[in-house]
Amino acid sequence: MFRKLLLTSAVLTTAALGTLAYTGFSTPSWAVSDASIGTPSSFADLADRLLPTVVNISSTQKLDPESQQPMPEMPEFPQGSPFEDFFNDYMKRHQDQMQAIPPTSLGSGFIIDIEKGYIVTNNHVIKDAQEIRVTLHDDSIVNASVIGKDEKTDIALLQADLKGHDVKAASFGNSDVLRVGDWVIAIGNPFGLGGTVTAGIVSARKRDINAGPYDDFIQTDASINRGNSGGPMFNVKGEVIGINTAIFSPSGGSVGIGFAIPSAMTKSVIDQLVKYGKTRRGWLGVRIQTVTEEIAESLGLKTPRGALVASLTGTGPAEKAGIKAGDIIIGFDGKPVADMRALPKIVAETEIGKTVPMTVWREGKEVTLQVAVGELEVAEEKGLIEKQDPTEPGKPEYGELVPELGTKLMPLTPDIRTQFNLPSDVTGLVVMDVDGNSDSARKGLMEGDVIVELGQRPVKSIDEVKKAIADVKAAGKSSVLMLVNRQGDIQFIAVKLSAAKPATTPPPAEPAAPIPEAPKP
Repeated sequence: MFRKLLLTSAVLTTAALGTLAYTGFSTPSWAVSDASIGTPSSFADLADRLLPTVVNISSTQKLDPESQQPMPEMPEFPQGSPFEDFFNDYMKRHQDQMQAIPPTSLGSGFIIDIEKGYIVTNNHVIKDAQEIRVTLHDDSIVNASVIGKDEKTDIALLQADLKGHDVKAASFGNSDVLRVGDWVIAIGNPFGLGGTVTAGIVSARKRDINAGPYDDFIQTDASINRGNSGGPMFNVKGEVIGINTAIFSPSGGSVGIGFAIPSAMTKSVIDQLVKYGKTRRGWLGVRIQTVTEEIAESLGLKTPRGALVASLTGTGPAEKAGIKAGDIIIGFDGKPVADMRALPKIVAETEIGKTVPMTVWREGKEVTLQVAVGELEVAEEKGLIEKQDPTEPGKPEYGELVPELGTKLMPLTPDIRTQFNLPSDVTGLVVMDVDGNSDSARKGLMEGDVIVELGQRPVKSIDEVKKAIADVKAAGKSSVLMLVNRQGDIQFIAVKLSAAKPATTPPPAEPAAPIPEAPKP
């Protein structure tokens, strides 16, 4: 989505650090209580109170052997040349200097508990770190260890000895009540310069920047740069309402588009890291995709909403509960599922082992099922969420044209199965060619895909395909829902029907965009 999206921690060599000063952040125990504050005349008093809660983080990362600079090869000298001994002596004296210096990541963080020494930061700030050093507000430096981390949300919890230091603990605010236009303050360690305060407004909410499966970022125009990663974003009451994490920038510097992880998500993750040392998320065992207008129409849903189930994990919670491919999940544990993005977050926050009601749209009506929520991390350890790698089959030159779909289809035969490496349990018709001007091509259908169902009916012959299309037209619908198997990756695609044309060979298809991978809550 963003080609210039940058995580905001800076990676520098030790030599480049020079004599940078590090400062910290402050806490909001004296936070302003008036929620109706307008434009402040100054942030100075608030900044003074908040700075002692903020810390600067420097982590020395593990040295990648491949990053080491190779030693120069011995030049060829004439036999007995005095330069041979000179070169050997030179290399011996400078051998240490020829080695690569381990990279150091600079970032920020904030204190949430002085007694226990808890510090929150981004996972990418301390990733692969051998040593983590934290510079506090009083300029003292302490070593820190990792209590737990979560790569999916880019959150890490550190622990250090903070007793006896001039620091304060920050408190979390409620990011759910933030509004676009609210004032925010960011404090951090940009470019290793130490405690820096910037202010701005919330410019957008619920941003999906393709950073992870639970993207729900706060967007701000408060200046955020490299080194701000892990630092807090405060509201005008002095409460942490986000963790500054990424920026959109063509140059690497701030252009007024920064992103922060909401405090509502942060607090939930931190609570789990404190309790378990890792995250424990709910898991349903389904692969889902967006409900488009065409899909909603083909399934009789008045407006696009919910998450369409593309496939299920065998023996997963969803399969045990009776969920079927083609169901649209519109409610989970009493919460409405507005769209595909909403479901993974709702499921992840549900108590593991709890049996909850789930409402699905099936065959034109709502059906309520009971599902026992599984654990995502356990499913990952068992390899239940791995996706099979697709292959690139060769392009055949035969098949029967289905004009309404803009495709050439062919029943599965032993030769076709061998050509496309299709297992014996795969049923349907294989796509042999796609008209580049058809809606099928625009939706990502490509050669080698197998159409398993059409209009929610299994199809194994061209006659069955034609019958399914005729029934869709008779029902007054302009789109048909296809269940497509691409080397084990199963997806629903809603395709607009084209007017029937003479059975001529369509022009060669231009490279089509692949079917986007569906999330796996």
